[in-house]
Amino acid sequence: MREERMELSEIEAFVTINRVGGFTRAAGVLHLSQPAISRRIELLERELGAPLFERIPGGVRLSEAGKTFLPYAQQILATVGDGLAAVHGLEEEGQGTIRLVLVGTLASTQLTAQLQAFRTTYPQIRLLLHTARSDEVSTLVLQGDAHLGLRYFIDPRPEIHSQTVTHEPLLVACAAHSHLVKNTPTEPEGVSGVPWVSFPLGSGSPGEPFARILERLLLRWGLEEAERIIIDSLTAQKRLIEADFGIGLVPASSIEEELRLGTLRVLPIEALQTEAPVMVIHRRQAYLSRAVRLLLVMLTHQAESV
Repeated sequence: MREERMELSEIEAFVTINRVGGFTRAAGVLHLSQPAISRRIELLERELGAPLFERIPGGVRLSEAGKTFLPYAQQILATVGDGLAAVHGLEEEGQGTIRLVLVGTLASTQLTAQLQAFRTTYPQIRLLLHTARSDEVSTLVLQGDAHLGLRYFIDPRPEIHSQTVTHEPLLVACAAHSHLVKNTPTEPEGVSGVPWVSFPLGSGSPGEPFARILERLLLRWGLEEAERIIIDSLTAQKRLIEADFGIGLVPASSIEEELRLGTLRVLPIEALQTEAPVMVIHRRQAYLSRAVRLLLVMLTHQAESV
């Protein structure tokens, strides 16, 4: 009879199923048969005394027990990964691999030049890059899938350490040949009555911090009665602004291509221009190899010298 003891392979199966959204896909990722991965979840559920998944059309979703257990499972896998990295670090002084996840638009900022300089300075260190939304950046770091993350705004969770790297300008953009915006206003009253394309406010969406910044600016300059077109996607926002549905407060790096193509233009309203902090994050209790620490020093030293 099997002793009731949780196995690492069962926890890995659980986390993978949640990440990819189904047993079949998880079996492919882990190179297992579907019966084998189903058996691992069955054993884990028996040990926990509760079902971890609910079946829905097209896949599965976490049960309440699964939602409760997930952060602990992720922490277990991340801690094991830290242990392996610490041992490997004994033999990889000044070498090794860094997995860095960043918000895609940040690849258009000066951070790219810093990362290139790091690769040139330390050619023996492998720098693996992956892009994601700000909330996904934090998730990948917490799961141990990335050593470091670059995202907009601080993550308030106590298990994440955040440090400011730079600040991204936020600019007011409109369609290149907008009929909503007359001439080229330089004061906030010049866009009075014009709709704003914005992220949802108070919904917990990844773009909510941008929405809060916009709301504060509109309130400060007496524009709070303006219509809001709520869109939870920066790409979709840009398409609507191009189509002259409204104007938007967007990261400068996110509209470089549109400005080059001539589909958007920036309104020189200095009072409505502001910045969003760009943070480098890592798990507070994570093992940081020498390679990771070297990159952290380069990123944060650059920020302190600006």
